Amino acid sequence: MTAPVWKVIVRFAAVFGLCAGFRCDVVAEENPNIPAIANYFTTKGRYEEVNPHLIDDILAVNSSILQPPSAQCRIIHLTAIVRHGTRYPTGKNIKKMHDFYELMKSSAVGRESWLQELQNQWTMWYTEDMDGRLVQKGVDDLKNLAVRLSKLFPSMISEEKLRAGMIKFITSSKHRCVNSTLSFKAGLTELWAISDQEIEHTVNDALMRFFDQCTRFVQEVDGNPSALSEVESFRLGPEMRRVQEKIAERLRVPYSDITCDSAEAAFYLCAYEFAIKTVNSPWCRLFDQVDAQIMEYANDLKQFWKRGYGHDINSKSSCILFHDLFSRLEKAVSDHKSGQKVTEAVTVQVGHAKTLLPLLTLLGFFKDNNRMTSVNYAAQTRRSFRTSLMVPYAANLVLVLYDCGNDDLRLQPLLNEKPVDFPGLTTQKASMPRFQDVKELYRELLQGCDFESECRLFRAPAEG
Repeated sequence: MTAPVWKVIVRFAAVFGLCAGFRCDVVAEENPNIPAIANYFTTKGRYEEVNPHLIDDILAVNSSILQPPSAQCRIIHLTAIVRHGTRYPTGKNIKKMHDFYELMKSSAVGRESWLQELQNQWTMWYTEDMDGRLVQKGVDDLKNLAVRLSKLFPSMISEEKLRAGMIKFITSSKHRCVNSTLSFKAGLTELWAISDQEIEHTVNDALMRFFDQCTRFVQEVDGNPSALSEVESFRLGPEMRRVQEKIAERLRVPYSDITCDSAEAAFYLCAYEFAIKTVNSPWCRLFDQVDAQIMEYANDLKQFWKRGYGHDINSKSSCILFHDLFSRLEKAVSDHKSGQKVTEAVTVQVGHAKTLLPLLTLLGFFKDNNRMTSVNYAAQTRRSFRTSLMVPYAANLVLVLYDCGNDDLRLQPLLNEKPVDFPGLTTQKASMPRFQDVKELYRELLQGCDFESECRLFRAPAEG
């Protein structure tokens, strides 16, 4: 029996790189098990929506994305910075979800089958003690990622190197990150049936939770409501107001009953039911595509101003991780050139969306010509800063260092297992530029970007 047409189209597009801007939309009319709005769940989205070919085969890899300039190129180091896998909502969001559920149960009226299902069959099963913990799907996310990366880079992520301690694991102290690290390791030890050796990992919050330790970020952005004034303005603006009105109309409750928090809670219920249980929940019927795009923008706007290009300190808070990354690359080059074995062949660092987003911003990825604001929603429909594509659960930035002979070192960046171009290096074979050119691109950051001075609350003014 042949595969359904939608699967054939998506698989073809994904394998041959035809998903413009990383997006291959799979809509509910084509696959009823996937919500029509699944591509707009931002940081609550599944990894499979970024890589739809994984829906059919979760271990599928496309090795053709690795195209070094010559056959003699050999990998000498690989670093992967990975977001934790699928998790439960935080306690704060679970409370919002409970409040909205109670409103729906007590006040909504209507005979629609989806509403009857919510009122009579669906029960609120989220409890506040779940508070962001890794779910089974999240365990599987990291196990499967480990296997796929071992298939994509078999000379580096190998049983021999794992047993020899040449694959280093570093994690945030948060339980969802530690458990994601354990899951990644389990993916490899189960693949190679390793039961006679314990694979160690190191907890390092200075690297993986730098945002907590950057005083200037904490005080000027994280703890400062005015830093997110654009976000609040959008929440109170006409686009969000219309989303709230449409939810009220679908539930037949007064407009005043549905707040911004209500709309967010309903969106979370749809997103988490899908991410955690792979269920196209009747909660999703509260939104059409236009609504979902507005909800996506609201969260992207928040991430832009809190983790992205909105404030300079957002990205500068990741200076410590940036320097750690390039130090590892330089150490691998030094070991390799001196004829020594590169003892740290692979580094796997597990953190959060708020670990990856500032670093991607510091590196200049997904920077649009116009800043996101509360009043330019309509002009931002083709923006590249889309967290649904950048940091779904299990998102990963992989940097692969090659020696191509004759002192020709190359560095390939992959985001979510797809090649991306370093900004400003698009005139050459951009997906695998010379390492020296990458260092020149980031020369000012490499010479500066000092975590201590950037994060100091009162800094001396720059000279000149």
